[in-house]
Amino acid sequence: MPNPNSPRPVPAPKTRPIRVLLVEDHKMVAEALGAAFEEFPEIDLVASVESLAHGMVAAEEHLPDIVLLDRRLPDGDGIEAIAGFRAVSPSSRVLVLTGDANSAIAARILEVGGAGLLLKSGLLDELVTAIRTIAAGDVVIDPELLSGALAMLAGSQGRLGPVLTLRERQVLGMIAEGAGTDRIAEELRLARNTVRNHVQRILVKTGTHSKLEAVAHARKNGLLERP
Repeated sequence: MPNPNSPRPVPAPKTRPIRVLLVEDHKMVAEALGAAFEEFPEIDLVASVESLAHGMVAAEEHLPDIVLLDRRLPDGDGIEAIAGFRAVSPSSRVLVLTGDANSAIAARILEVGGAGLLLKSGLLDELVTAIRTIAAGDVVIDPELLSGALAMLAGSQGRLGPVLTLRERQVLGMIAEGAGTDRIAEELRLARNTVRNHVQRILVKTGTHSKLEAVAHARKNGLLERP
């Protein structure tokens, strides 16, 4: 018999769905994605529009977590509009959908603050995984494209600040304060392996070989500035 005086278990808080705005002018594609997202309760498609102009209005109204943005739209280039979406909805992160991709396109997206690049020919599972990953603060770009994009950005800017994700900058900042893996994991509520993965990506992106070197590089290039 359960003890009536024992405290009742507190139910775990429900995770808020990821709010997605779709900007896609191909009606069949938009309808297919809308129907597919209904199978994933963690994704809330707040609006689906067919142009950049309507997308800006919808972004300002709904403040989505993710803007799923077609690269080529009737009223302009989706990549050139990323800054506009971030201006009207600063908390939104932009994932670009395109029919073709290369390192130059990936570099453009990273340079203007985009969070990802995905081919339209990819599988639905890849898109859903990308949405989850970007909502968690990471960037989603094919590693081969990312390598070339980083080289281009390093050559044109001399710094890699825009490339680091918010989470990577948080980890890097704590490393600069002298925090070890255990403390970073505890304060950021991450698994130790996740922290190690973030550190490894920081080293790859900054072209360094140790945490100490990464911190020195970060201070020299302004990567520790508050995002």
